Amino acid sequence: MIPDFNKAGLAKLNNILSSPKKIVITTHYKPDGDAIGSSLALYNYLIKKKHKVKVVSPNDYPGFLQWMKGNAKIVDFEKKKKTASKHLAEADIIFCLDFNDAKRVEDMQQVLLQSKAVKVMIDHHLEPKDFCDYTFSFPESCATCELIYYFIEQSGDKKLIDKDIAACIYTGIMTDTGSFRFNSMTADTHRIIAALLDTGLNHSQIHESVFDTYSESRTRFLGYILKDKMQILPTYNTGLIAVTNTELEHYNNETGDTEGIVNYPLNIHGIRMAAFFVEKDGYVKISFRSKGEFSVKDLAQKYFNGGGHRNAAGGKSDLSLDETVEKFISVLEEYKEALTK
Repeated sequence: MIPDFNKAGLAKLNNILSSPKKIVITTHYKPDGDAIGSSLALYNYLIKKKHKVKVVSPNDYPGFLQWMKGNAKIVDFEKKKKTASKHLAEADIIFCLDFNDAKRVEDMQQVLLQSKAVKVMIDHHLEPKDFCDYTFSFPESCATCELIYYFIEQSGDKKLIDKDIAACIYTGIMTDTGSFRFNSMTADTHRIIAALLDTGLNHSQIHESVFDTYSESRTRFLGYILKDKMQILPTYNTGLIAVTNTELEHYNNETGDTEGIVNYPLNIHGIRMAAFFVEKDGYVKISFRSKGEFSVKDLAQKYFNGGGHRNAAGGKSDLSLDETVEKFISVLEEYKEALTK
């Protein structure tokens, strides 16, 4: 179903945008392809509309996303806190993309909420929190980048989507749909992809830039993970991987090197759910993935202070890595029927 931005106040927002404004675009902590893709797609669009635009990321993001037009203009809040805070404080409008809760920006939350700017959420996650003046929330959409396409189109500016903007949108949809294979893809999404290809973008080059640029150490890390760290729990049709900080350091782990590893157990026949646990700065970060109707969002929300989508969710734990894995295994009995039916 195509989202209708007009029902959520697009005309009022476009009235505000009818004259040049100071605009900040931001996204969630540890940005992924959809976060950076949607941010830079909107950035390049609003620049064409003569606005003064800054993109502020809560922290760093993988090198394989740093080729899109406008990347060099992104301000890293963790590295340039004073500059980023100034942009947020002076903004007329702040676009909050690909997150539905202010806490998702971590240490930037207070600065974001204290800004007197008009705040606009464009997002596809369930259960949005009420912290923005305009909330364009469409959980049925496969990616926030898909929503950026409709935002531009329904603003009457489809003609402004050039090859560079199209590449940003394509990247977000590609990464958030598992290279177009998840059931969140619809016929309408494929029509968007066709329109993006009509701009002349090189989709093969985009795929190569995102998926074929790993370092040798990351590739060897993946081999080690799959050989020695992956556990399969056939009783629950579940696979899990747990990685220590020492192991990350041994393989010179960089931002983005653990991206997508959670999906590997799902390649095994019969596996319905996968979980990836990794030590991060005094806590354990968890990624969950599932197939079919089993909701990892519910599990993450109930036991690991998390949330997300039905088939892709995240969480965190203040327990040790071993204790977190033990807790996860202990709750699987509650979900055994759903995982094995």
